[in-house]
Amino acid sequence: MLPKTPAKGMRDFLPKEFALRQQILATIQKTYESYGFTRIETPAVENIELLTSKQGGDNEKLIFKILKRGEKLENAENSGELCDLGLRYDLTVPLARFYSNNIGQLPSVFKAIQMDNVWRADRPQRGRFRQFVQCDIDVIGEESNLAEIELISATMQALSNLGFKDVTVRISDRRLLNALVERCGFSDVQKPQIFIALDKLDKIGVNGVLEEVEAIAPGKAVEFINMINRITSSDNPFKKCVEELREYLPIEVKRNIEEILAVTNRTLLNGKVEFDVTLVRGMGYYTGTIYEVSVDGLASSVAGGGRYDKMIGRITGNDVPACGFSIGFERIALLMQERGVTSTSNKGVAVLVDKNEDSKALVDVLEVCRQMRKSANVTVLRKIKNFGYQLKQLREQGYEKIYEYKNGALNKID
Repeated sequence: MLPKTPAKGMRDFLPKEFALRQQILATIQKTYESYGFTRIETPAVENIELLTSKQGGDNEKLIFKILKRGEKLENAENSGELCDLGLRYDLTVPLARFYSNNIGQLPSVFKAIQMDNVWRADRPQRGRFRQFVQCDIDVIGEESNLAEIELISATMQALSNLGFKDVTVRISDRRLLNALVERCGFSDVQKPQIFIALDKLDKIGVNGVLEEVEAIAPGKAVEFINMINRITSSDNPFKKCVEELREYLPIEVKRNIEEILAVTNRTLLNGKVEFDVTLVRGMGYYTGTIYEVSVDGLASSVAGGGRYDKMIGRITGNDVPACGFSIGFERIALLMQERGVTSTSNKGVAVLVDKNEDSKALVDVLEVCRQMRKSANVTVLRKIKNFGYQLKQLREQGYEKIYEYKNGALNKID
């Protein structure tokens, strides 16, 4: 017998689940559109050269690759180059290609929405799948931190509109992290490993990070961890960080974070924005501001992003300022389901036709339903023997108005 379950890491969605997912997506899109973002779409399949261009960090190890076809595959078996395409693993790299390909038709400051499936050959577990939806907004062409402020504001408003109130945005800057490791005497070769170790702080704790840093750079771990502790335990972590880094911290980085903190905390109606020196973000393409969103009671972040001013330049040859924010849609949807949130959409009207009605009666009832569809969704069904069970199912599906067509008349059922 053929398998009836989805492929590993993939899922089916029942009508109620799908309705809630669509409602969440609609809320997010409506919120983003109110901030001037416009929706685009890119193909699920991209050229393998783009996907393996070392812009996606560890995600490049998780690409679903697509074999060449026909004669091309036969010829490729000799050269070892078996794949020419792959399924996208995120929406940012395809956006960079999209922008590069369509730059002449786009405004100088382009504000994009993407809400689509991506694929990663990851190990499936709770809240992690091989096919999942990402909800991204990006600002391309704006070099000032107005882009970050708009992204933070729009994302926080979207989460608020979904019912999340106890929300915190943690921000930092990749250039500040570079200053931090330089201040502690780490080499350029050691930097990536130090960042990886620091990024594990919430998982392995201070002692775990201390051990990993000591293994990378013997004799320097204690000073590094002590500095992190002094900053994080301060009443004003950002001010303390500036004091610790001194001349290592570029003035423009200091001003960037100061402005974002000042503006967003004065304008946000819900949530707060805080500096976090331990925030790293794993993607290698970030060049400036980075941020993550956490919700009280959840161990994992629900959104994140940052500035990636060098990505488009790797395609066009000319760098273009760009930054983005991505909501973890699957995590949000799962959390809302666990909280008992259901779709509020009304299915509309159900019209039940007695099994004894002839073709003339069917013509009449279908004409009535055609008129009703001008103002409502209408489904037409044959009345079954277990009428009570049928009514129960229809009400569970969300049909608030149910009619029975019998002997030429349409009668509402209470």
